[in-house]
Amino acid sequence: MCADDLGPLPSGWETRHTANGRVYFVDHNNRTTQFTDPRYSANLTILQQRVRSPPADPPGLSGPQLKNNKVNESPLPKYKRDLVQKLKILRQELQAMQPQSGHCRIEVSREEIFEESYRQIMKMRPKDLRKRLMVKFQGEEGLDYGGVAREWLYLLSHEMLNPYYGLFQYSRDDIYTLQINQDSGINPEHLSYFHFVGRIIGIAVFHGHYLDGGFTLPFYKQLLGKSITLEDMESVDPELHRSLVWMLDNDIIGVLENNFCVEQISFGEMRTHELKPGGKDIPVTDENKKEYVRLFVNWRFMRGIEAQFLALQKGFNELIPQHLLRPFDEKELELMISGLGKIDMEDWKAHTRLKHCTSDTSIVKWFWRSVAEFDEEKRARLLQFVTGSSRVPLQGFKALQGSTGAVGPRLFTIHQIDASTDNLPKAHTCFNRIDIPPYESYEKFVDKLTCAVEETCGFAVE
Repeated sequence: MCADDLGPLPSGWETRHTANGRVYFVDHNNRTTQFTDPRYSANLTILQQRVRSPPADPPGLSGPQLKNNKVNESPLPKYKRDLVQKLKILRQELQAMQPQSGHCRIEVSREEIFEESYRQIMKMRPKDLRKRLMVKFQGEEGLDYGGVAREWLYLLSHEMLNPYYGLFQYSRDDIYTLQINQDSGINPEHLSYFHFVGRIIGIAVFHGHYLDGGFTLPFYKQLLGKSITLEDMESVDPELHRSLVWMLDNDIIGVLENNFCVEQISFGEMRTHELKPGGKDIPVTDENKKEYVRLFVNWRFMRGIEAQFLALQKGFNELIPQHLLRPFDEKELELMISGLGKIDMEDWKAHTRLKHCTSDTSIVKWFWRSVAEFDEEKRARLLQFVTGSSRVPLQGFKALQGSTGAVGPRLFTIHQIDASTDNLPKAHTCFNRIDIPPYESYEKFVDKLTCAVEETCGFAVE
């Protein structure tokens, strides 16, 4: 088979030539090169997954202590969790903000899509960015009825969110959602670029398009103006979350010897950060450990990225006013920005593990029956509830990863448990597993499952 028959290179790869004309391949995701065509590699699944695994949950940019950023802290009205209806109302509000005349004209080359888009977008006023998009790729003819703008945003987001450029980084080695890179300041213009990124996210939402890339759920939560809590740590760093929970639940005197300071590596150097003034001289005790955990969580999600996040948020709110987002939660905002994605039912069923049950067990039959009856939004919410992400890896359900640091995939798992049928199903996002009691009827099963998916906050710890 020749290279032309293999289709396009995996996302993040490109072809180059040595001085003597020999072809080699550049992996921008890992910043490595090789002579072997990655399309021949048996590791193609892993390579692609590293680039576009679903937005699960990783970093956090949100800080309980950000000033003037608590617009959503008041109690929300009881909106029905119907994303389609909410989006319909949002779309009406945004259409009322759109100028009735004029266009937002953008012309860029495919080769320099990032820099050229940056220069043009940052010259425009926010109200001009709300005008109807008219995008053209240099050297290509054709009118833009939405398709070109959609492609432009898809390609641009893939470039600007690529960790190779230093603005963002993966939250962990085994979780491929994005968080702001605390060392982005190596680029002196980084705050302007984050302002640009915020505008692009806003443009996508305003004009009803999607971006190619996913952030952590705490990022979306902070973008909504909500405070981050200890529970948000679980999807980003399960081990650290367990350690902090253990600290709160147990006596630590004589067991832990911490002070109100933390260490971090920046540009290869170990640096110490005090969580409060004089923190290096303040020991953590049973009396003050709650304060320590609160300050630590705030530091974990906002360490060195306050200015970057506020620049991004400013750009986003220039297109999408904050008050219009009040009906949405962070999971809905993820779907709004990254889209639902297409869930292949047959692939899901073929790559699901059954624990303490079989394909003939009632809850298993009822599970697939209910999923078949769900619309795309409810399927995405169910998937998000169990795995922490509404999206599936490029390779499908067989490539789902857990967030426990274990090597290899963790298949979606249905687990029948010996528990009261008054209980709701419970999700373990670290293991992509849903625990389901042996309900007596299909109606009760659907009611309990729906209630768990729509109303449950936080995730189980195991």
